[in-house]
Amino acid sequence: MNEDNRLQTLMFALTYMLMKRRRDVNHVNVQRRSEIQRRVRHRQHFLQRHKRMLMSTDWWERVMTEFQPSDWLDKFRMSRETFFHLCDALRPRLTRQNTSLRLALPVEKRVAAALWRLASNVEYRTISELFGVGKSTVCCCVRDLCHAIALLLKPAYLRCPGDTELRDSADAFRSRTGFPHCAGAVATLHTAIITPSANAAEYTNPDGWMSVMTQNSTLWASACEGELSPDPPPLFMGRPLRYVLLGDSSHPLQPWLLKPYPEGCETAGAGAAEVVGTTGRSVGAATLSQPRRLFNRRLEGARRAVADDAMLCLRSRWQCLSKRNDCSLDLLPTMVLACCVLHNLCEARGDALRPEWREEVVHTETRQPAAAHQQGATAEELGEGEEARRLFCDYFQQQEGL
Repeated sequence: MNEDNRLQTLMFALTYMLMKRRRDVNHVNVQRRSEIQRRVRHRQHFLQRHKRMLMSTDWWERVMTEFQPSDWLDKFRMSRETFFHLCDALRPRLTRQNTSLRLALPVEKRVAAALWRLASNVEYRTISELFGVGKSTVCCCVRDLCHAIALLLKPAYLRCPGDTELRDSADAFRSRTGFPHCAGAVATLHTAIITPSANAAEYTNPDGWMSVMTQNSTLWASACEGELSPDPPPLFMGRPLRYVLLGDSSHPLQPWLLKPYPEGCETAGAGAAEVVGTTGRSVGAATLSQPRRLFNRRLEGARRAVADDAMLCLRSRWQCLSKRNDCSLDLLPTMVLACCVLHNLCEARGDALRPEWREEVVHTETRQPAAAHQQGATAEELGEGEEARRLFCDYFQQQEGL
């Protein structure tokens, strides 16, 4: 009996050793297969990357040597000369150092990849395959370009005008629209975005889709401080009056910002201030008089001819603003600013804006929603704004012989 127990114990021990040996051999085989597969994947990745780099190098060389002027304008929204001027201006900020692992991308290639994204709003993956770089590299190129433009080019191409420029702007505005004593018009840009993970309701516009609203806060602050008019103010209708800007019904009435008279609100006196309810709409039930209807018609015609047309040109040249933008929300304001600066740069250097770009935006983009009512003005500002608006009513009344 004891001998049988010893044999059984020995059998159990041998069985355990065989099973452990088999498990160890299987584990080694699995590790070996995993290592082989890893090396195969690494080699395939290296070969694909090397092939992609060779293809992209060849494509980039053809861009630099074979692209015609029409190709530069169509793909980068600017001429070849403007492109290299932009690269030279941003070179101090965009130049990267070579490392022992890889060569740094040339500034021209970084700028081209970012401009391609701003002009077409295509996916990062498409630009990555086209330029032979990683998607993360394309993201970095776009971010770096936008911040570099905001830092280096904004002071030159997006600044408040001087006294001479204001007078020239007022003369040009009057020649184009027939609206006198006006230096420009303001508008709001809604850029469609992907639904954010937090506070989504705050990004829902009046039309029900997600967007980020952009305005020129610097221009607004300068106008509030009286910097958009010479000192002393020029005369209008025999009275000193600062140059004005034109806005829509969502903007607060200011001495320097005119808005249309609300429909169905005829105040008792010519100089009476506009009464605004809690909903942001003017209170009243009377029909507008003929002079006020004439003022509204002239103001809306001038504002649309300038502000709406300028926004359409901006969105047509840089279509990342007309289509749904999937960049991070913290980058989007800087991207809009960079597009404005680039647009002014192209206009200053005489780069054409093709009509087919405008037609594409008009036929494909979602209509811009009406802006929500903004913070109202003080009683003093309403009174001064109403007085300025009355002067323009009198002017148009005299012009029409009413």
